[in-house]
Amino acid sequence: MISHYTEKYKSLKVNGIDCFAPRFTINQRKRKYNMTEEKKTEGKQKKAAKKETATQVSENMVLIGRKPVMNYVVACLTSFNSGAKKVVVKARGRAISRAVDTIELLRRAFVKDLQLQGISIGTEEVTRGEGQKTNVSTIEIIVTKP
Repeated sequence: MISHYTEKYKSLKVNGIDCFAPRFTINQRKRKYNMTEEKKTEGKQKKAAKKETATQVSENMVLIGRKPVMNYVVACLTSFNSGAKKVVVKARGRAISRAVDTIELLRRAFVKDLQLQGISIGTEEVTRGEGQKTNVSTIEIIVTKP
C-alpha cells in the first residue's frame, strides 16, 4: 500500500512528522495535460503536411523502389483502369533497371497498345548521412494509353 502512495504522493516531513502530499498541484496537472495536447496537435499538423506533400506527387505517377516489379506493374494498371490516359514512372539509382522492366512487362504482357511518350534522364546531387555529396542517376518514363 505504501508503494501506491509513493506513486501518487510525495512524502514530506512537517515538524518531524512524515506526511504525504500530492505530487502535482491541480495547476501543474492542467499545464502538463495542455502541453501533451499541444504536442498531439503539432504531430497531427506535421502528418497533415506530409500527406499534402505526398499528394503533390501526382496520382498517375509511380515511384519505383525496392519492391518486386509486379507490384509496380499492378500500380500502373490500376492508374490506367481508374481512367488515367498517362502514367509517369520515376526511378533513381539502382531502381532504374526495375523501372525499365516495369514498362517492358506492362507493354508486352498487359497493355498491348501502350505508347512511350517520352524518356528523360538526369542526375540528382544527394547528401549522404556523413555530409558527403554524391550524384545519383534518375529516369522518368512517360507512357500513354490511346
